[in-house]
Amino acid sequence: MAILLAASTALAACSQQSSPQVASAPATSASAPAAADAAASDALPLMVVHKSPTCGCCELWVEHVREAGFPVQVRDTQNVHPVKQRLGVPYGKGSCHTAEVGGYVIEGHVPAEDIKRLLAQRPDARGLVLPGMEMPDGQTQPYTVELVTSDGITEAFAQH
Repeated sequence: MAILLAASTALAACSQQSSPQVASAPATSASAPAAADAAASDALPLMVVHKSPTCGCCELWVEHVREAGFPVQVRDTQNVHPVKQRLGVPYGKGSCHTAEVGGYVIEGHVPAEDIKRLLAQRPDARGLVLPGMEMPDGQTQPYTVELVTSDGITEAFAQH
């Protein structure tokens, strides 16, 4: 919920450009192979985020998923629409950025915990969508993250 509040107050920041960064996984010690194996099994997959180079609210979401432990690669593009089409984002469910992680599409400001749940459950689906943008007045309205099934139908995945 905190990312939604931060993102909603930062919509004006969408005109500011931030430089993309790639997060790296923490190093593991060779002297602790059991700990390294456990860390490797718990490691989150790389998330690739496609966004406009001038979108500040997208950068806030990228910070949110990085803080949740995802390594993130940002790909700035002037036209994200072809990415949405390639990944099967249903018409009318688009948002300001599109991410790919673990074989799934993540559209919009989906909370990191919902993405982790998706990756743990591994449903036969395209991914998660949270269409639209938050209210610029800082008020967070109740919202539903939707699962996009493999046939393109959406259904409720999480209520916030």
